[in-house]
Amino acid sequence: MYHSPVMPFESIDSLNILCDGIYVDLTFGGGGHSKLILKNLSDKGKLIAFDQDMDALKNKINDSRFVLINQNFKFLQQNLKYNNIFNIDGVFADLGVSSHQFDSADRGFSIRYDSEIDMRMNTNSSFDAQEILNEYSESQLSNILFEYADLRNSKNIAKAIVNARFLEKITRTSQLNEILSSFLPKGFENKILAKVYQALRIEVNQELQALKEVLLQLPSLVKKGGIISFITYHSIEDRIVKRFIQNGCFDSESPKNEFGVAEIPFKKTFKFITPSIKEIKSNSRARSAKLRSAIKL
Repeated sequence: MYHSPVMPFESIDSLNILCDGIYVDLTFGGGGHSKLILKNLSDKGKLIAFDQDMDALKNKINDSRFVLINQNFKFLQQNLKYNNIFNIDGVFADLGVSSHQFDSADRGFSIRYDSEIDMRMNTNSSFDAQEILNEYSESQLSNILFEYADLRNSKNIAKAIVNARFLEKITRTSQLNEILSSFLPKGFENKILAKVYQALRIEVNQELQALKEVLLQLPSLVKKGGIISFITYHSIEDRIVKRFIQNGCFDSESPKNEFGVAEIPFKKTFKFITPSIKEIKSNSRARSAKLRSAIKL
């Protein structure tokens, strides 16, 4: 299977779908969530989906109500405008890496395979994780390891990477794992490796910047009463979504208008939902997922 949709029914329920509505799936992947959205739409409904990964195009749904756009979701507004859509009834996103990407050894996303280090969601991009590992300064490496993986020893790890690349260019996951071996506490090896890979992946794909860009487009696109629902997997992206819903921005306080009143475009519909124990047992990659949802005011 390309990818098992996480919290599929909880996600669809959170959207409170209008049968004739226009919806957006920002993260098409294997199409699991998109298929469920389409099941809840009438012949008059419409679903626009985004995925920048060329592999996802193989999963395109043959349905006249469906449009799949092979671009980063940060280009949401301009693509909707191109399709003569100016307002939408709801937006869904599952921000996790698809199982297909993790399980494709040649993509370099996983700590499990000895492969070329890549980590590009968009394989047409020329910027990959090898460039970060071999070209970034020690301080740049330290910053992304600290900011995107919360690694307290990020400076030491960055130094080890820089020292290693003086001897040999870092091109394979096995090389990187060997460089990191002295920083892996017994019993937590995979956890630390996964954090380093996460930081590299976020930087390669500029994931947090893209997330912020698309969130800021939603107040002008989503109709009053429309719903946005996002599934997050790590604390950094979850904090971005949570703050946007609470404050309409990414700061700890809401911006105020000339009268000193906070202008917040969305209101949360529930705190958050996590996968059931049953789902986690059948799909361990769902274990860190959080579903947040909000209604347009």
